Amino acid sequence: MDEKALNERIDVLEARLVHREREIEELNEIVARQWQAIDDLIRRLSATVDRLQVVEDRADTPAGDEPPPPHY
Repeated sequence: MDEKALNERIDVLEARLVHREREIEELNEIVARQWQAIDDLIRRLSATVDRLQVVEDRADTPAGDEPPPPHY
């Protein structure tokens, strides 16, 4: 293989490497954003579960403990 062909092959490989490095950086940014979204969703789900637990706890109180509605 002559030197010119070898240099062209190296140039092609370097161009591919630069392209792959850019792709990896973009994918890394996407993954980071997805993890932030997942963390946010986990916090929101936890808050929703806590609120649901409060509602369920209130529903477990006997009806006799509540005052009658105003129309009685």
